[in-house]
Amino acid sequence: MRKNILIPTDFSVNAWNAVKYVQQFFKHTKCNFYLLHVSEIINYQPSTVSYNNYEAMEIEERIVPSKKKLNDMLQKIEIKFSNINHNYYGIHEHGFFLESIKKNITEKKIELIIMGTKGASGMRKHIIGSNAGDVITKVKCNTLIIPKGVAFSIPQEVAFPTDYNIFYSHKILEAITEILGLCQGNIRIMNVSKAGRQLTNVQEKNKEYLFDYLNEIFPKNNSFHTITNKNVNSAIQCFVESRDVDMVIMVAKNLNFLQQILFDSLVEKISFHTSVPFFVIHE
Repeated sequence: MRKNILIPTDFSVNAWNAVKYVQQFFKHTKCNFYLLHVSEIINYQPSTVSYNNYEAMEIEERIVPSKKKLNDMLQKIEIKFSNINHNYYGIHEHGFFLESIKKNITEKKIELIIMGTKGASGMRKHIIGSNAGDVITKVKCNTLIIPKGVAFSIPQEVAFPTDYNIFYSHKILEAITEILGLCQGNIRIMNVSKAGRQLTNVQEKNKEYLFDYLNEIFPKNNSFHTITNKNVNSAIQCFVESRDVDMVIMVAKNLNFLQQILFDSLVEKISFHTSVPFFVIHE
């Protein structure tokens, strides 16, 4: 069985970097890679309704160059990254980005989305670009985000920030196991706590379940850490830098925690999201 992976592309340097990263990360895995480009819908004013032929020509003029870019990208991949384990297919659609993503996930039985992101464009912009942010929160499919300029290296240290407020289902644990199996890395579970605050009974049970699972599957490759800090982002930033973390794993179900990490940060305070790939798990 081949793993079906969707790679949305806008033909940018960041999108190409995501392709480079993923073909190396899954080098020994049989995969079907679907490169998807979505051309935006053009809105016409009522006054142009009568110019149907003109409209059709203008739409075609907008679409044809992007189709050529997609074909050129596929040819470039075949030349640079020829791999008997990998098949690449191009998909060009005209419509809304998220709708196209969701449609192709169903039609192609996609198991994973890979996205390159350029991050923030201004000092007070949120870390995650709008398309990547929408996919993470609104599309129920595991997603690996490759930030701008990240060069591939086999992840040795993988961080898993969690507040232990969710139950770690089979699908969550299976996704973590797959990632760690591919890179043979170490997983570092980290919890950020305010001084004097204790875990609830539910949190303790969830932590114990995760602890038992990892000690059974990866007995020598896991560790649990509690960091005392009022600010979740600062704590994670410090942890990622001090342990030379190569990848961060998060669970989308834990949305409040995820949003604290990804969407409420200012660029001048948090920078690790622009240099470390992160994997978001959906159930």
